[in-house]
Amino acid sequence: MSAYPLLLTPVYQDYIWGGNRISEHYGRELPAGLNVDCIAESWDVSDRPEGMSIVANGPHKGMNLTELLKSDPVQLLGTEYKGLEDFPLLIKILDANKTLSVQVHPNDRTAKAFGGEAKTEIWYILEAKPGAKVYCGLQTDVTADSLRKSIEEGTVETQLVEIPVSAGDVIFVPGGRVHAIDSGCLILEVQQNSNTTYRLYDWGRKGHDGNPRELHVEKALEVISFGEPIPEPLQPTPVTGNVSGAHQIETLIDCPWFHLDRLQLKADTTYSHQIDPAHFQVYFVESGSIEIEGNGESVMVPEGRSCLLPAGIGTISCTAKQDTVLVRIQ
Repeated sequence: MSAYPLLLTPVYQDYIWGGNRISEHYGRELPAGLNVDCIAESWDVSDRPEGMSIVANGPHKGMNLTELLKSDPVQLLGTEYKGLEDFPLLIKILDANKTLSVQVHPNDRTAKAFGGEAKTEIWYILEAKPGAKVYCGLQTDVTADSLRKSIEEGTVETQLVEIPVSAGDVIFVPGGRVHAIDSGCLILEVQQNSNTTYRLYDWGRKGHDGNPRELHVEKALEVISFGEPIPEPLQPTPVTGNVSGAHQIETLIDCPWFHLDRLQLKADTTYSHQIDPAHFQVYFVESGSIEIEGNGESVMVPEGRSCLLPAGIGTISCTAKQDTVLVRIQ
């Protein structure tokens, strides 16, 4: 494959808790046939059959991510992922117009033991209405029996850790940690490539078909990590070196599954970066807009879109058309 900056076409999911902020906030024109007032997720980088990314620019326009991966996996993913058959991450924007269900995902260990796909994720808060919050983790004294009882009694909220959030906050959700997103949050979610969710509680509501949505209480209890310390938002760490008055870089998280940095670029400046051939990168434009050039191809990336940079691209340059904030994912 030819390695150049890849702009991917988003795939939209219209779950019952969604709203209209993804299209309105980013000025996106949605495909026909969608319920525009119930868009819950935009899958911006996805290698899944239930929502597959399609290249929107350059020589590979029209190819999907699976086809690109099969054509040259090392060139796309990097030497660190040699032998991997699937893209390792799923990158989304979430619009929590209503509160999400209380849920949990397996981690690497419990997925092997009990089935399903492991899913560790991180939430980067893009926008939060006044009073917005997330639920992340259980109170330290919660047991399987007390949690099951609270589900039966409809008092699950008392068992959860509540974290107020605002734009720029970073919440880490490893597999095994019970969580829910309250209404009013617009979130960039980076996760392992998984779609396994065990729903513990759904606030007594009904799905599109008028019936209560399925719960997976016993499956969830198998994979929950009880007795964890109370989680707190992560604190960004300034990156030293290769930083100027025009470019500021902070690390948001560095963990075994993904690494995220936040870059702030001044208007009319160019940031050049050598992509490590061991690892692909994805740039998400939180605000502003940039032109990314690499290997003789360039693409404009507007606010709210992601650009996939193959590991084999070499040096890329990002020219900010205005003051711009990027989230770099690898």
